[in-house]
Amino acid sequence: MNTLLQNLTENFKAAFKECGYDEKYGKVTLSNRPDLCEYQCNGAMAAAKEYKKAPIMIANDVVAKLEKSKCFKKIEAVNPGFINFDLSMSFLSDYVNEMKEDKDNLGCEKNENPSKIIIDYGGANVAKPLHVGHLRSAVIGESIKRILKFLGNDTVGDVHLGDWGLQMGLIITELKERKPELVYFDSNYEGEYPKEAPFTISELEEIYPYANAKSKEDEEFKEKARQATFELQNGNKGYYALWQHIINVSVTDLKKNYDNLNVEFELWKKESDAQKYIPDMVNYMKENNYTRVSEGALVVDVKEDTDKKEMPPCMILKSNGATLYNTTDLATIVERMEMFSPDHIIYVVDKRQELYFEQVFRCAKKTKLVNDDTRLTFIGFGTMNGKDGKPFKTRDGGVMRLENLIKEINNAVYNKIMENREVSEEEAREIAGVVGLSALKYGDLSNQASKDYIFDIERFTSFEGNTGPYILYTIVRIKSILNKYLENNSLENSEIVLEESETVKALLLEISKFNEVIYNAAEELAPHKICSYVYDLSNVFNRFYHETKILGEENESVKANYIKLLSLTKDILEKSIYLLGFDAPERM
Repeated sequence: MNTLLQNLTENFKAAFKECGYDEKYGKVTLSNRPDLCEYQCNGAMAAAKEYKKAPIMIANDVVAKLEKSKCFKKIEAVNPGFINFDLSMSFLSDYVNEMKEDKDNLGCEKNENPSKIIIDYGGANVAKPLHVGHLRSAVIGESIKRILKFLGNDTVGDVHLGDWGLQMGLIITELKERKPELVYFDSNYEGEYPKEAPFTISELEEIYPYANAKSKEDEEFKEKARQATFELQNGNKGYYALWQHIINVSVTDLKKNYDNLNVEFELWKKESDAQKYIPDMVNYMKENNYTRVSEGALVVDVKEDTDKKEMPPCMILKSNGATLYNTTDLATIVERMEMFSPDHIIYVVDKRQELYFEQVFRCAKKTKLVNDDTRLTFIGFGTMNGKDGKPFKTRDGGVMRLENLIKEINNAVYNKIMENREVSEEEAREIAGVVGLSALKYGDLSNQASKDYIFDIERFTSFEGNTGPYILYTIVRIKSILNKYLENNSLENSEIVLEESETVKALLLEISKFNEVIYNAAEELAPHKICSYVYDLSNVFNRFYHETKILGEENESVKANYIKLLSLTKDILEKSIYLLGFDAPERM
């Protein structure tokens, strides 16, 4: 179904046209002065220039065509040429009831021509635990994927693990020094390698940072690691078997941690998966004269005449023939085009990599690795900072593991729940896990992705204000009312019919914005717009709740309609938080 604004705009376009003016002036917007009116149309101001006529005269012409419409409670032309109006309760109720009937989609139409969309988010490295730096990519990417999928697109989330660089050589070299007797280091070994890894995830997580620090002080060790990396990438069987162990142990741990974030990937692809595409891709670029040699390196020029800033060439091979991240990312695009033929590839990455991705995207387009109409989009996210305004750290200044951050925020919620002590400790822990996730995700997503933000556990876990727990508390409050009502009654599937009151109408107006918000969030790839909406809707509902006797209403018909209104509000809030990546508990 059309959004409410689309329906209103169509009415105004028709009115402008009937009055002899171009229908393009009939655009309707939400009022920027809600104290004066609910909606407005300012087209007469722009039309005045074209038709050399006072804007108030044009506005009066249009109002004369519309004032008898059942859409409006009131409509008026206001100097110098604004058209202000409020909706009639019957028109608004009809619209909301149409949303209510569309139980699964709540008024959101599926795309007539759905797109195949790959979303690259996560970007974790194997052999390393997830830390707070991985939070934003996972949370933003998951929400964008859910929003696009909800509107009917075929979406695929790819974690795209880093597994093919020097860190592999560092781990293998350090492991060789610690356990030289392992069969993986015996060049004469001909048997099958053990199925069980010679290390646990905890040991692996200790080995890598140790080896990394050692390589910065010991040049001989670093050279050995480089050699090990080279041998791994060129078919050393023992090293390859160790690499597979590293992958398996790491992925098992990563999946557990991503599950704790309620983040799920359809693809667990790795940098190494793209390696087989590189030789043919490089040859193709050479044969089609896309490349040139610069100081021994193979590059593709991606500078355009309109560039105002320096745009370096995209390097494909170093002067020694080695590949780079550019090479792997371009080969990954080749792989994705071959596997999925996507219409759109979205990358959710730290905003500091914007120039890098601009180079890669231009190279992919120029060399025709993608179709002319394939969209490549970079969503750069800002930094999660501590209260000091610097990147979030542990108390001793280290990088905090993501699982520890989740525990910390869950404990903060648990302590708040136990202050009231209305539930058992076990149930409080369970609720804290759900509410804590909402605090973490909403705290992140309520900020525009490109902006840095301050991570404040005390504020994020508050049950008041613009927070995840406040949104969940609103949903739980509605569930509680519905459950009490349903103890002795059934929920009717008939239309919502209510007399106009300020709080009832405000709630209907806010409900009616849902599909508009979702369409905008999908078009702009902006989950923060949904956060703003659920906060506004929660505020409007809570005002209605405090000013209305719901279960205490003596008129059973009115009470039943209140309940239907609550049920629809709950459905919209629950759908919204699902799109943000979290759920609501049954009670708090």
